[in-house]
Amino acid sequence: MIWFTSDLHLGHRSVLNFCERPFETVEEMNETLIYHYNSCVRKNDTVYILGDIAHRIPVVEVNQLISRLNGKKYLCKGNHDKKYDESLFEGMYDFLEISVDGINLSLMHYPMMEWPKSRHGSLHLHGHIHTDGEYNLQQKKEGILRYDVGVDANGFYPVSIQQIKEFFEINT
Repeated sequence: MIWFTSDLHLGHRSVLNFCERPFETVEEMNETLIYHYNSCVRKNDTVYILGDIAHRIPVVEVNQLISRLNGKKYLCKGNHDKKYDESLFEGMYDFLEISVDGINLSLMHYPMMEWPKSRHGSLHLHGHIHTDGEYNLQQKKEGILRYDVGVDANGFYPVSIQQIKEFFEINT
């Protein structure tokens, strides 16, 4: 299975208030996000993390947290990402284009107005903006094939390629 997520912000105390996350402590947030992630992503699954894994904690601690996350991980770096242990990832990028089940996907931390093949059915998956699920519904309503995979927009869970295909009503 292929998964996407973004903006975990592990260790970031201010994100609790900034994004009105329903956790009492940063430790509760970290553990819940890791639990939700691992409840979906299996050891041999592929997951694209579209940035901002953590913020305001030492990189050694972040690497320990990342090592607890299941799957073969690819990182599209966000504005808060540091120099993580590269052995924890299959690859690290600023921008990545992939094709899954015949669907072209442009992956980046930041939302883009235009992306490769955007006028030919390509989807753009991103994070960064910490929206709720209404943003994704509004994009779809406007015919924009852009989706926020951030945890704040997806119940604090990663999103599967199957969920994205169902959301955009894509049959392959």
